Amino acid sequence: MTENVWTIDELVALTDKVQAGTTKYNGKDFEFQYCELTEAEEPKLVLPSDGATKEEENEAYKEIGQARILAMIVKANDKNPEGASITADNWPQLPSTIRWGISNSILGSADAANFRELDDSGT
Repeated sequence: MTENVWTIDELVALTDKVQAGTTKYNGKDFEFQYCELTEAEEPKLVLPSDGATKEEENEAYKEIGQARILAMIVKANDKNPEGASITADNWPQLPSTIRWGISNSILGSADAANFRELDDSGT
């Protein structure tokens, strides 16, 4: 198996590239766009305190994750306005199942096997 290796230029270019994603909902595809963030573009939110309950921690991390996903979508929309399907205005109105699918799609592609594509055998 030949392993592909990312160059630093390719990785840096990801923060400027508008990427397309798809999630399924009730038998139909929903297409959206997003763009990777640089550290400076990451949403600045407060982490849960040391004394937070598990429920408070989970809620805080959920908010952080959703803010990050929305920032990735908004960045892509700024770069490619004609491709926008999700906006900051309609994001909170989407069914949570679709938002979950979008989030998993974006995070799954960003984390896909540590930046390597899987071959047909799944390795």
